[in-house]
Amino acid sequence: MKSISYIEILKENNRFAKMLPSKKYTVQVLSNISNAQLNEILEYTLRYEDVPAIVMSGDYDNIIQNSIKYNKSNLVIIFWELCNLLEGMQYKVDLFNDTDFTSILEKVVSEVDLIFNSLAETSCVLFNRFTGLHFANKAINKTRLEDLARQLNCYIDEHKPENVRTVDIDKILFSVGLEKSINLRYFYSARALYTVDYYKAYADYVKPIIMSTTGKAKKALIFDCDNTLWNGILGEDGFDKIEMSTDTTYGAIFSEIQSLALSLFKQGVLLGLCTKNNPDDVEQVLFDHPDMIIRDQHLAIKKVNWNNKVSNLNEISQELNIGLDSIVLVDDSLFEVNLIRNQLPEVKVLQVPEKLYEYPKMIRENMGLFYNRSATAEDKIRVSMYKQQAMRGSYKKQFENLEDYLISLEMEMIVFNDDKKLIPRIAQMSQKTNQFNLTTKRYTEGDINRLVGDHNALVMAISITDKYGDSGVTGLCIVKIDRQKGVSEIDTFLLSCRIIGRNIEFVFIDTVVNRLKSEGVITIVAKYIKTNKNQQVMDFYDDCSFKFISFDDSKRYYKLHISDYKPHDINYIKVSYGKTD
Repeated sequence: MKSISYIEILKENNRFAKMLPSKKYTVQVLSNISNAQLNEILEYTLRYEDVPAIVMSGDYDNIIQNSIKYNKSNLVIIFWELCNLLEGMQYKVDLFNDTDFTSILEKVVSEVDLIFNSLAETSCVLFNRFTGLHFANKAINKTRLEDLARQLNCYIDEHKPENVRTVDIDKILFSVGLEKSINLRYFYSARALYTVDYYKAYADYVKPIIMSTTGKAKKALIFDCDNTLWNGILGEDGFDKIEMSTDTTYGAIFSEIQSLALSLFKQGVLLGLCTKNNPDDVEQVLFDHPDMIIRDQHLAIKKVNWNNKVSNLNEISQELNIGLDSIVLVDDSLFEVNLIRNQLPEVKVLQVPEKLYEYPKMIRENMGLFYNRSATAEDKIRVSMYKQQAMRGSYKKQFENLEDYLISLEMEMIVFNDDKKLIPRIAQMSQKTNQFNLTTKRYTEGDINRLVGDHNALVMAISITDKYGDSGVTGLCIVKIDRQKGVSEIDTFLLSCRIIGRNIEFVFIDTVVNRLKSEGVITIVAKYIKTNKNQQVMDFYDDCSFKFISFDDSKRYYKLHISDYKPHDINYIKVSYGKTD
């Protein structure tokens, strides 16, 4: 965002504002400094990524009361600057005696607790870490302002709830430069500490967190090979001449690139190849080259051929069952980069820099696109799951009809009820699943934790096993119950794309209805909310005995009297119940 001016941001943001949908993503900024410029900058940053954000500021220096007032926002951001805790705090703190210092520390700690408590039901809270760097960067010895920041940050790290993420603003100050980040003139005259450059960097820094919680994190990192994964052209230089060894200047750069990619793989990011090369030559490198870090077992998909990359990327999207907007392509060719940007604008394309020493920096700067707060068990074995899926697809071709194939899979559905150990995975599914998702509601770990502990809610997750392996936790149903009226609402019903097409959804809904019947529920209400990606499930409730009631805009409303429910006659999926502990 460095190249766009604040005036241009205002113009573009005004244009985006005219296209916002009715449902907005609300962001509330609570602060003890003046930071009105952040609102437009953060709105622009998020709207550019199709997050329909409305960013508002609370009352100046009224964080505690505002944390109660605005706790229903989708996101709350807290700017709490030590230099404005008291008038002249940046210099007065060095004159405090130990009693005064302890008193201010305890006061802020108690206020932090109040804020955490008030925001306990907010989906996501970004809390800027305290810092004394603005006024202590030239001090040789540690200042008391820095000591206060350190102690407060330690307390926050130990006591912050699941819905709170801390923002290390020292990193942002370092990346922008202190002189370009703060404006002392406006700080002393209007308590406006930060510059436009700082707010632009801040918006870029927190964007991956927000993209993740709104279901827009990228899922797959696809590489070209020549001069992208290694230095040199395999078909011309040969197996022995391509470089990716730390023993050479250029090789060390490509070794670092592969290591960065492997670290993303370990967080659940899908890696793949899309390259114009001879398949046998690339296979030899993957299996036999001593300096290769990324190996065949790390790759979810390979498109190694002489076809155009637009076709290959479309096939990657289809075969991995993810949207084109979930893919990041890294390529060195300006022609290929421009072709993809023109033909497939949904794909994020990164071009290898001409100055190779900038290549690792570019990858690091974009790793946030794949931000994943908690790596789950499913993340760690994701590639093996996709390879199992490929084996199922190959095996399926041996059968003349679908039912015989499904029977042969020997499937088992394990149901987990209100299982706290699955909270990270459940939240992740709600944030990432788009296709088989009836309402596409996004939940954080804090949200799911509250639902699991709510007597009037059910959180049911399922995992699927078959003769080829374990697909992991891949289904979710959240139900809210009014026990007095005997009415329940299906808030969320989703399946991972890995298990679609096996009639699992029908066995799952049967299980949900049976559970609700045992809870004394008489009537179930549900709805389908249309998105650009979930139209395949538009008729799901129609196929499950639910009665269509009405529709408005993009929503279809349904009702079911449990006595009218007709279970699906599917006996080739065994149902059992599990517990993770």
